[in-house]
Amino acid sequence: MPNASRPRRIPRLRRLLALATDNWLARGYLAVFAASVLVMFLFPDSGFAPDPLILTAPLSFLSVVLPFGPGTEGSGAVGVLAVGFWTVWLLLCALVNAAVLGALVARSATTAPAGAREPLPRIADPAEQGGTGMARSARPRLQRIGVLLAPAVDNWLARGYLAVVAAALGFFLYAVYLSPDPGFAGIWPLMATAPLSILASLVAALAEYSSLSWLSPLIFSACVTLSGLVNAVLLGLLARRLRAREARQAT
Repeated sequence: MPNASRPRRIPRLRRLLALATDNWLARGYLAVFAASVLVMFLFPDSGFAPDPLILTAPLSFLSVVLPFGPGTEGSGAVGVLAVGFWTVWLLLCALVNAAVLGALVARSATTAPAGAREPLPRIADPAEQGGTGMARSARPRLQRIGVLLAPAVDNWLARGYLAVVAAALGFFLYAVYLSPDPGFAGIWPLMATAPLSILASLVAALAEYSSLSWLSPLIFSACVTLSGLVNAVLLGLLARRLRAREARQAT
């Protein structure tokens, strides 16, 4: 069994690397990530030092909960091993994010092939106008929303990620409304749905310092949920592209 599973892992890794390097958007992201790492080493005391961690979110934030990373106490060998582990993990997170962007570009290229003719608009029947016409026009909108959100629930990778987001958001809501001291409970859904959730925290902060401060947790929760759905859709697109490449190679 181990010998049979190993040949499958290598093609999957190759497909991941191909998605992370075979289009302009993924290569541009990797170039920005490499520039941020260079700035971090050249100017460690500047405000740009956390940029590689933010650019590789949300996967890079998982290293925060690991007991092994930069700053680990121990001998020199342990410190070097910790920094090496953190570097490899950061690079892996960057490759996954680049592959997600590559899958997004690949999907847009396959859904709109060059030279394809757009279907002619259908002329509405006057009998369909009115209440029934409005109901029929609302139905395609719901179908389009379902198609857009389908990658977030039709594969184990996106569903697992949504489970993590739901657990982090549930802990936040429990800490805010049921716990006497919520502390920094918001950091967990913030890290789980980064980088879009960083904008969510800014929106919630504006409500916090206004007359509608009681709405701040609800606004934060809604923004975090939306950020998590966007990330889940992107992960689902990555899973679809990997399966599509595997199916083409099998045939």
